[in-house]
Amino acid sequence: RRHAHAAYPPPGQMVDIGGRKMHLDCRGTGSPTVILESGLDTNGSLSWDKVQDEIAQLTRTCSYDRAGVMWSEPKPTPQDADAAVADLHATLLAAGITGPLVMVGHSLGGPYIMNYTRLHGDEVKGLVFVDCSHPDQMSKLPPKVAAVLKPPFLFRVLSALSWTGIGQVLPNPEMPGMPERIKPIGKAYLGETFGGSLKEMDSIEAIFRQSGELRTLGDRPLVVLTAMQPVPEDMLAPMNLTPQDALDMQAVWKTLAAEQASWSTRSRWEIVPDSLHYIQFQRPDLVI
Repeated sequence: RRHAHAAYPPPGQMVDIGGRKMHLDCRGTGSPTVILESGLDTNGSLSWDKVQDEIAQLTRTCSYDRAGVMWSEPKPTPQDADAAVADLHATLLAAGITGPLVMVGHSLGGPYIMNYTRLHGDEVKGLVFVDCSHPDQMSKLPPKVAAVLKPPFLFRVLSALSWTGIGQVLPNPEMPGMPERIKPIGKAYLGETFGGSLKEMDSIEAIFRQSGELRTLGDRPLVVLTAMQPVPEDMLAPMNLTPQDALDMQAVWKTLAAEQASWSTRSRWEIVPDSLHYIQFQRPDLVI
């Protein structure tokens, strides 16, 4: 871990929010400020590597790491959506960022930015959903698929044994289009990030319940990007899913995305047929 911290220091600033530091990486200037919220991703803020600098040419753009992920320090308390919003709001205030904000969420980042809008709606002027989770997805998705989304026992074992350095000999999950540059950085911090990610997995029901309290955005501009590339069989096999399971999942995912697009009177929904879940890796141009 000492080597990881020396070799890969945080690219942004470490912001003190009262005895605990959060990593916030802001680039560019201008208003509104774009906030990039990652999904349940062990790479945290690195998942925006292909888009942040491009957006920062237009206006100030900030990515960050939630508690216990990558460079942000862990915390002993549960990590549900309200807790994540409290951390982000405190981080932005400490950094002198008060809005207006355009919030961009990937996957579980969608519920997080919806919950931020629920609690601090006066700051949020627009949203972008990058293949985002829906608060009802656990009950709507086929049971076989929903089961895959729950934290596996092995993940708990690896988290408990992270002090041994086991993360250094494990393959870091790689997604199509992931930049080579970020792979060794994510791997170096994998052992530390296990704990933070597990906290979020354990709070998934609370995250969906809290974020699901808001399902109308008024006339805020909303863009919904939905990945619809067929899932390769080699990605399905480790999850014990068949191609038909994937088609069933995508049919429900598409229906849920259509509902998300209805949450604003000024929305645009775009199907992305040539990308899997990480649209910001495979089609960064669309996110930008």
